[in-house]
Amino acid sequence: MSIRGRGLVAALLGLCLTVAPGALMAKDRLTVDLVNEPSSLDPQVQWNPDSYFVYRNIFDNLVTRDDKGDIVPQVATSWKYLSDTEVEFQIRDDITFHDGKKLTAEDVAFSVQRITDPKFGSPQLSQFNKIIKAEATSPTTVKLTTDGAYPALLAQLVKLSIVPKHVVEAVGKDAFNLKPVGSGPYKFDDWQRGVQVTLSANPNYWGQKGPFPTAVFRAVPDAATRVANLQAGTADLAVTLDSDLAAQLKNSPKAKVLSVLTERVAYLAMNVQKAPLNNPKLREAVAYAIDKEGLVDGILGGYDKAVPQMLSPAHVGWVEGIEALPFDLAKAKALVAEAGPAGKQEIGLLTSPVYDQRVVQAIQQMLREAGLNVKIEMTDMATWLKQMQSGPDVIPQMAFSRWSCACQDADGVLFPILHSSSGWANANDKVIDSLLVEARQTLDEKKRLDAYRGVHERVRTERFIIPLYQVGIVYGAAKGLQWTPTPNESMFINRMSWKD
Repeated sequence: MSIRGRGLVAALLGLCLTVAPGALMAKDRLTVDLVNEPSSLDPQVQWNPDSYFVYRNIFDNLVTRDDKGDIVPQVATSWKYLSDTEVEFQIRDDITFHDGKKLTAEDVAFSVQRITDPKFGSPQLSQFNKIIKAEATSPTTVKLTTDGAYPALLAQLVKLSIVPKHVVEAVGKDAFNLKPVGSGPYKFDDWQRGVQVTLSANPNYWGQKGPFPTAVFRAVPDAATRVANLQAGTADLAVTLDSDLAAQLKNSPKAKVLSVLTERVAYLAMNVQKAPLNNPKLREAVAYAIDKEGLVDGILGGYDKAVPQMLSPAHVGWVEGIEALPFDLAKAKALVAEAGPAGKQEIGLLTSPVYDQRVVQAIQQMLREAGLNVKIEMTDMATWLKQMQSGPDVIPQMAFSRWSCACQDADGVLFPILHSSSGWANANDKVIDSLLVEARQTLDEKKRLDAYRGVHERVRTERFIIPLYQVGIVYGAAKGLQWTPTPNESMFINRMSWKD
């Protein structure tokens, strides 16, 4: 063989050694089946699951959580407390937005100012309104000032996505939502309304790059269809499966089940400002009528866990020793009868296809068995959100809901749901308002837990909401997808991989 021939063979061999392993595990497109299309791709507007799953891949956050749940650097490389109310963040100097412009401290300060501006109207405002000032003190330094000590600050900042000031100011809120520009591992390509959102891998990403050149998030409202797509190999990941559908994947040659107990808590929301649930006896009847263990074991297949408080053990602020009212149908019936005509008034139970309707129907049946006249009202998720976060006059009589702040801190759950300043809240209870403020402005861990104990006990006594269970989220995934779900339900594509 000639020298040239030996060189050619060697070159081809080298090419095979470097390309073949990747080629065996390569996949050009990741297809994710959601329940609904995102209601927003602007990360500072909604943070409902279908939106959150998509935009968390387009944007970087100031800080993030790793797969173990620890808060770690992202846009910020480090931070230090200058005082109880001032925190200084050092910002990476090697991040560029998808349009090629460099991310600076000005963008970080702008992002904080935007989401904390009441005129912007973010539903997330109550999560960040302890921040009263954000200033870029240098191109790579940002100082945040809070209204008093704020122990949940870093936990909340894991959700703070950094948006480009120059783009947002140039195009405005509505246009930015339609064509978002971030700095994350994936770039926005296209939003085919009602069908899918397409992203492409960012080749210039500063961190761990996305393993799939293209990622597609499809709206597939029917859960059985999501499972069928997995089994047919036309989807690689499907969200929000119930236990019955998960069972269909146990022996599938193409798909598998992935599950984790999350920080999300399912609960029954009640508008205590509207009849008939302004009657405390009827709220007590509701609490006695619901068999939580029956829901978890009989319907949800044991993936979930009943809880006595509006938190999960994954949260800072979970308090041991809180007890819920036991299931007691006889007491529930007696309380409904005692309420007289109010107990017969029709109660609308608002829900949306994103929720497990087996659970909603079971709750309706339990309440009807107690003598309550409950009627299920179905609506799309966008309408559900609008009604639920528009204050007591608009919030429905009753609704099934599941809440996650993606922060794993009680402040991100209890404050928006219960504090009277929040659009989600209707309790208007001065005791709870005071305790929530006390808990969010002390750095003393014991004082925080004592305040949250007071909140949990007050909720238990007044039944402003009925906590049901810690949600065990169930995904269906293609056999080749390597991914570990986390309690905060983040779907970071660049933390996934593929193995045939």
